[in-house]
Amino acid sequence: MTAKDRAEQAFAAVESELQEISHWMYEHPEPAFEERESSARLARFLGDQGFNVEYPAYGLETSFAARAGTAGPEVIICAEYDALPGVGHACGHNIIATAAAGAGVALAGMADQLGIRVTVLGTPAEEKYSGKVDLINAGAFEGAAASMMIHPADDDTVDPRVLAVNHLIVEYRGKTAHAAASPWEGLNALDAFVQAYVNTATLRQAMYPTDKVHCMITHGGDAPNIIPSYTRSEWYVRAATDARLQELMARVQACFDAAASATGCTVEVSQSGHPMIDLISNPLLTDLYLANTTALGRPMQRGADRDPSKAGSTDMGNVSHVVPSIHPMLDIHPDGAVNHQPEFAAHTITPDGDRAIRDGALAMAWTIVDLAEGDRWSELGT
Repeated sequence: MTAKDRAEQAFAAVESELQEISHWMYEHPEPAFEERESSARLARFLGDQGFNVEYPAYGLETSFAARAGTAGPEVIICAEYDALPGVGHACGHNIIATAAAGAGVALAGMADQLGIRVTVLGTPAEEKYSGKVDLINAGAFEGAAASMMIHPADDDTVDPRVLAVNHLIVEYRGKTAHAAASPWEGLNALDAFVQAYVNTATLRQAMYPTDKVHCMITHGGDAPNIIPSYTRSEWYVRAATDARLQELMARVQACFDAAASATGCTVEVSQSGHPMIDLISNPLLTDLYLANTTALGRPMQRGADRDPSKAGSTDMGNVSHVVPSIHPMLDIHPDGAVNHQPEFAAHTITPDGDRAIRDGALAMAWTIVDLAEGDRWSELGT
């Protein structure tokens, strides 16, 4: 029996339990840094499979590190499990987490034979706070040879384009007044937000197709008959590369500042969480994964063939700048739905969603087998 056959056999023994966990996560979504039940259940599952589990890990309450193997290069398989407010697991982190756990189980029993160390790393708060950056800073990826994860989507892409992003909080402060009797005595912070929104909308004609700016207002005032003295909004500013993001940020900041000047208000812009940067898909990992996923009956397109404006962001991009990494996208055939829609979340617990767990887990495990059996670690680069 080959190592890949053994990996498939080990995965098959836990496949139904992983599906059950994925479906349970769908029913019990937990947002960023609140994934207490999800992280505990995943950590417990991996412990039951013989992993040495550290939980919590690296100073984060909802992170864990499940380790197998005693010596050799370390490969880190990232498990995300935070959900989105309002739409639950509409980004499919229930599939990501269980595929990561499945890949780990597929390899754990032969890690020493392969001469590798396998870590399934629980990475909280991807959606809002870029929790992997906290893990990088805490040393979780230090010395690792490679890292990988998969992500459900509406197409199959082995090396997707990923945008750099800044998460911003923008606060305008003005002065209250009676909105009917003496509005001229006030400085309208809501007008400042509206003007900032209009300014950035006007900027769009000068943006690249891969530049993205979007926002929501979280506080717009206290009563209709009071000139608002304070507004708060959250913004995401994205671009194809970190360098382009800095150029775009300067122009977006000018939009914010101009709105403050026009209304007589003051503006404060602060960072929410950590910036995410663009993804570098390691060429060797990409080629090996593509061969393995094709062998599983899931051929994939290259990111260069995908619509360049069809891209999101992930803190796996930050990981890819410190460890050779991949982040393939797996189609769950969501019938026209896209990520961050409730219909997409519902498709994560269909047979297509369950298949993505299997295909993602085995393609990652087989890729790691190829690295180990071919002793190709030196080809990964840094």
